[in-house]
Amino acid sequence: MNLHSGLREYTLTSALKDSRFPPMTREELPRLTCSVSLLTNFEDVCDYLDWEVGVHGIRIEFINEKGSKRTATYLPEVAKEQGWDHIQTIDSLLRKGGYKATITSDFRKSIKLTRYRSEKMTMSYSEYVAHRQHHHFQNGIGHPLPPYNHYS
Repeated sequence: MNLHSGLREYTLTSALKDSRFPPMTREELPRLTCSVSLLTNFEDVCDYLDWEVGVHGIRIEFINEKGSKRTATYLPEVAKEQGWDHIQTIDSLLRKGGYKATITSDFRKSIKLTRYRSEKMTMSYSEYVAHRQHHHFQNGIGHPLPPYNHYS
């Protein structure tokens, strides 16, 4: 996927269409921080435990109880932030992917796991506005952006 169009698409999906959270509102913008993780170094592994908490992100593929192929992923920081070990992370990821049946050791062994790394960049809304104004000045594009007006 093209990086520019991919960022645009996933930004809108994350902000407005993630069913786990209410859509972001305009009033929230000044308080937001945005992080983008670029995923790299994808490696398919034979053992679902062959990854390191806090270092690797993981993507799993599995067949759910209805026979459908499902996938789910966690970024490298998720397991560490939650204080999870390998099994807790895998089980949570199965639930995230919609698996509703009992999770057994044999079922975990049937998972196809891909590990990866990521590079994360973070910027607050005020940093974004300052960067954008600087960019416009440097490139002679129009006038500076007006201050953010949350009433409009």
